Amino acid sequence: MHVPDGFINAPTSAVTGVVAAGAIAVSLRGARRELDERTAPLAGLVAAFIFAVQMLNFPVAAGTSGHLLGGALAAILVGPCTGVLCVSVVLLMQGILFADGGLTALGVNITDMAIVTTVVAYALFRGLVKVLPRTRRSVTVASFVAALVSVPAAALAFTLLYWIGGTTDVAIGKVATAMIGVHVLIGIGEAVITALTVGAVIAVRPDLVYGARGLQQRLKLRVNGELVDAPSGAAPAPAPVAARSHRKVWITGLVASLVLAGFVSFYASANPDGLEKVASDKGIDEKAKEHANADSPLADYGVKDITDARLSGGLAGVIGVGVTVVAGSAVFWTVRRRRSDDASPSNTETTV
Repeated sequence: MHVPDGFINAPTSAVTGVVAAGAIAVSLRGARRELDERTAPLAGLVAAFIFAVQMLNFPVAAGTSGHLLGGALAAILVGPCTGVLCVSVVLLMQGILFADGGLTALGVNITDMAIVTTVVAYALFRGLVKVLPRTRRSVTVASFVAALVSVPAAALAFTLLYWIGGTTDVAIGKVATAMIGVHVLIGIGEAVITALTVGAVIAVRPDLVYGARGLQQRLKLRVNGELVDAPSGAAPAPAPVAARSHRKVWITGLVASLVLAGFVSFYASANPDGLEKVASDKGIDEKAKEHANADSPLADYGVKDITDARLSGGLAGVIGVGVTVVAGSAVFWTVRRRRSDDASPSNTETTV
């Protein structure tokens, strides 16, 4: 759903740029509360994983494909504010290095793909978790539903932006019907990927899933040879020291991202994604402009001057994962350090 330059007029793009900048500023402050010794090392990895999975377009209808947006996944794994930053980092890397999503439309894309998806998904996720049984399975189910709804919500947000500042004269009803219809199907793929990923992490390290905090396993006592739940006031058993290490999870996630971007992406659907298909069918793309970085060495997810498509795409994917994990980790390390500095004794005022 990367919006190119020329779909939305300059005033609307400028306003969404201000909205995006404000949301990022708020998210930077909010991420200080979310990032701790558990989430901080993984936030950059989450951004890299989203970048990798976004390269895997999957077919959803005749001649149409879809890909992960990632807002729901990021929000549930590392927190909503950190999630906005994760997706924003991905969009920035894609726009600058890979000519994917217009530079003047960056505010539109961040507003639509980072802010709307994250806010809608996490709000729905928290509501579901409150009413469902407090189990790991409930977190996975809530993740599925939240991700499913977040995609057509983003499609609706784009439709509203197009209604306000679209550059072509197309009936808004036709745009809304086409956008929401195809993105409901894409949402199913988003929901499956999100639920599988959250379920996989929560199965081995529930303490690393931001949305699963508070779901601690009750202590078991052996009474007359049988295991029974300990009284509700008993403290949960602490995780073993080995289990609290992030290294294995981080390495596994990075390897998975590299494999997905460097190898599996070659087999992704070549059909246009939902927005591209709707834009072509309805004439939204009549005034689309060539990307400012169309001559980038990595434009269109290929390495310039490498003729072998498999090698070119795979190498571009590996470079993208590497750049994204470094950029994301730098951002989140800085945010985490600011939190530590703010909490240091030297910055604490004492009243006598």
